[in-house]
Amino acid sequence: MVNINWQKLQNGSDIRGVALTGVEGEEVNLTPDVVAIIGKAFTVWLSQQQNKSISELTISIGRDSRLSGETLMNAIMNSIEQLGVIVYDFGIASTPAMFMSTVTDGFECDGGIMLTASHLPFNRNGLKFFTNKGGLEKQNITDILTLAQKNEFPINQGKGCIEKRDFMSVYASQFVQKIREGVNHPHHFDTPLQGLKIIVDAGNGAGGFYATKVLQPLGADIENSQFLEPDGNFPNHIPNPENKEAMMSICQAVINHRADFGIIFDTDVDRSAAVDSQGKELNRNKLIALISAIILKEHPHSTIVTDSITSDGLTKFIEQELKGKHHRFKRGYKNVINESLRLNQEGIESWLAIETSGHAALKENYFLDDGAYLITKLLIELAKLKLDNKDLTALINNLEEPLESEEFRLIIKAENFKDYGTKVIEKLTEFSANQPDWKIIPNNYEGIRVSCKLPEEKGWFLLRLSLHDPVLPLNIETNIQGGVNKIANRLVTFFNTFEELNLKDLLE
Repeated sequence: MVNINWQKLQNGSDIRGVALTGVEGEEVNLTPDVVAIIGKAFTVWLSQQQNKSISELTISIGRDSRLSGETLMNAIMNSIEQLGVIVYDFGIASTPAMFMSTVTDGFECDGGIMLTASHLPFNRNGLKFFTNKGGLEKQNITDILTLAQKNEFPINQGKGCIEKRDFMSVYASQFVQKIREGVNHPHHFDTPLQGLKIIVDAGNGAGGFYATKVLQPLGADIENSQFLEPDGNFPNHIPNPENKEAMMSICQAVINHRADFGIIFDTDVDRSAAVDSQGKELNRNKLIALISAIILKEHPHSTIVTDSITSDGLTKFIEQELKGKHHRFKRGYKNVINESLRLNQEGIESWLAIETSGHAALKENYFLDDGAYLITKLLIELAKLKLDNKDLTALINNLEEPLESEEFRLIIKAENFKDYGTKVIEKLTEFSANQPDWKIIPNNYEGIRVSCKLPEEKGWFLLRLSLHDPVLPLNIETNIQGGVNKIANRLVTFFNTFEELNLKDLLE
């Protein structure tokens, strides 16, 4: 325990670490003992924030399907109980459900803890924390880890206990009711999805509940749903809506079974994507366009906040077709959420904050990034349009999509990767400013975004520094065949002047 680097466990507003052996070069640093101490630290922090004694606190705890989840969850529950806390054991749950347990009648927990590492490999795990104000911020995590490092906690302040509670059924029932009321079907109110064949792909994560506890009671045919059983080995594909293999799997399932709609979740259900009846992906720019069309119909002229790598076609669609405002901000789900919150505080109406990764947070839902809530909004619209013999994807018929789109990851070998990456971006800014056919896009909030005007390029690129890793992600989109290679080749000439950059991904 003496050798634990507590601050290294911080991953922005989360905690992440290696929980299992089995991957060469990755030493276990998220042990049951470590998690137990972090649990106590969160409890002390929460007691201070809520101005309650520890024995007055109720904390909910859930986990995804990871192999290390049950052991770590037992460790953290036992440690918190020993302080005198009432602990609700939710078993396998979704990350958004942990927040909802703080605001749902009959639960109203003081805090919630989710054990998850999202889509990361089997040996990883982590913790996310919630109060009724939302997910914790980066500084909160730093403070909790500082308390953990001190490892000085009060003795039992009362008799704690661990209670098994079925919150996921309660949480699911909220979606059932929302869809019933949202569709308001004139003939079968209780089963508004009757006649729809919908396939859910949970990727063996925690999202299987949406098929059995939400869609089935609403009358949907879910017979061909796949990988609903939790399995931390993730034997079928990575539970990640951004993973090509995962998306191919759900797309093929929709085609094979002639389904009306496909749904895919990440491991802990805070992200999602969809598939239309033709087996085509509804993710990234398409997903943003689709939910923007729904939101801007409900809240005309409001601002849609997205991350930095969205396409020019999406901006045109939101602003010209939907008459909304597109505010392109930074990568990171907390970044887009906090930016949307800031805009609202300044009197600029913003009802949606969404990343191309599938993180979507709506003002009407506590600005909680909830993949199941996003899908629920889409399903309501799908069912309503079906009543008029219309298709959901008709909402985005006028979305212009790039002909080519690629992301390259340039590895930084320098020890101080943040300083080195910043230097590369600064030099690229100078280089781009001297290219007569390139234009630096103003009001860019991270890295550098450049519009490429040559007829053989017709696109843009964005170079930014990764939030946590020694990587410079390079996104290139073009509206002409071969345009990505043209832009990439010009950039290679520039990048070759930096000895501490590994350009393998760009050169392949």
